[in-house]
Amino acid sequence: MNRLLTGHLPAANPEDSLRGAAYHHVQRCSMAVSLEKRVNELRVPPGRQIDLRKDYDPGYTGHYLSKQDAQDQLVTGIQNLAEQQNKLFAQDTWALLINLQAMDAAGKDSTIKHVMSGVNPQGVQVKSYKVPSAEELDHDYLWRNFLELPHRGNIGIFNRSYYEEVLVVRVHKEFLDRQQLPLPLKGRDIWERRYEEINNFEKYLTDNGIIVLKFFLNVSKETQRKRFLERIDQPDKNWKFSAADVLERRHWDAYMDAYEQMFNHTSTPWAPWYIIPADHKWFTRLAVVSVINHTLEGLKLAYPEVSPEQKEALKKAKEELEEEESPIQPVRRKKRKIID
Repeated sequence: MNRLLTGHLPAANPEDSLRGAAYHHVQRCSMAVSLEKRVNELRVPPGRQIDLRKDYDPGYTGHYLSKQDAQDQLVTGIQNLAEQQNKLFAQDTWALLINLQAMDAAGKDSTIKHVMSGVNPQGVQVKSYKVPSAEELDHDYLWRNFLELPHRGNIGIFNRSYYEEVLVVRVHKEFLDRQQLPLPLKGRDIWERRYEEINNFEKYLTDNGIIVLKFFLNVSKETQRKRFLERIDQPDKNWKFSAADVLERRHWDAYMDAYEQMFNHTSTPWAPWYIIPADHKWFTRLAVVSVINHTLEGLKLAYPEVSPEQKEALKKAKEELEEEESPIQPVRRKKRKIID
């Protein structure tokens, strides 16, 4: 019978301990290499022209065969993220901004829910951008994003972001007319200008300690169709569906062209894009948490060191607390039973 199941373990052997430690070290190194490879596969190489339709498969799952096959790594990844976030919050110097872009039904909301399930909500800010308000349209297109940037020590998530300005606004030119730009600034070069402005904005952020991660959840048109039908057929998902979703679906090719142009112009060394396969949500979540952990680990985060003065203060506080007399607990007397 398996000793681990019965609870009867043999006496500890020093050689076994060394072998066990070596085994776990090899396992950790292997996972680190696997993580590095996974991240590199998903990154859009800065300066390289990609073909979104040919180069990136929405159904890709790496070497994983099923959800169960990847579950252990996902659980470990979420636990690691919680630890990294604790250090980020305690150190209070860096901040992390995550931009999530996708077509409808790609799984943005569920990705946020699962990947961030283990973190302290006090250190996470989520902003879902809607159609610009009248006040927002009276400012430049980046203005409202400045207002929502994460504080130091925090993780900020933009569920859709300023990239809508080179995606939906490019596909639907009528949205550009609402922005009240001077006519000479609405020429054909507006998109190249916006790419440059966004790159400069993100360089400014990273130069000030706000790391920028950008994810595109790459769902296939067929998987989107199936998920739309699920939202229609299942009463508890009806609220997720809008007739406008089908109207936007008619512009699929135009959106894919806009995304491709965006990747080719805005995946930079300081803020690269990651194209995440989104036909299998379990792999989407594993891929996103892998990239986030890889990025945070690269910052070499650590808990703040306690100064000698602080250590002395801690010592005195401990002594004072230990010297306090514990309150005497009243003795409860048992009630005697009365026998008739």
